[in-house]
Amino acid sequence: MDNYHITKDGDDWKFTKEDGKRAIKKSDTKADAIKHMQDYMTDREGSVKIHKQDGKFQEERTYPRSSDPHESKG
Repeated sequence: MDNYHITKDGDDWKFTKEDGKRAIKKSDTKADAIKHMQDYMTDREGSVKIHKQDGKFQEERTYPRSSDPHESKG
C-alpha cells in the first residue's frame, strides 16, 4: 500500500507520495488539496496522512475504505 501526505508548503498545500520528489498537486487551500486527493485516490489503494498547518499529524484516511486495517466507527 502506498503512503501519501497533505502538508503545508510555504503559501501552498501540497499532496505528495511518500518519498516522492515532486508534489502530485499543489493547491491554494487545504480543502482544495483534500478534494484533489479524493479524486486522485478513487482508483488507487493507499493511506493518506493529513497534516495541520504547523506540520503536526491531524488524521489518516485509507483508500479504498475496505483496505483500512482498523475497525472504527467513522
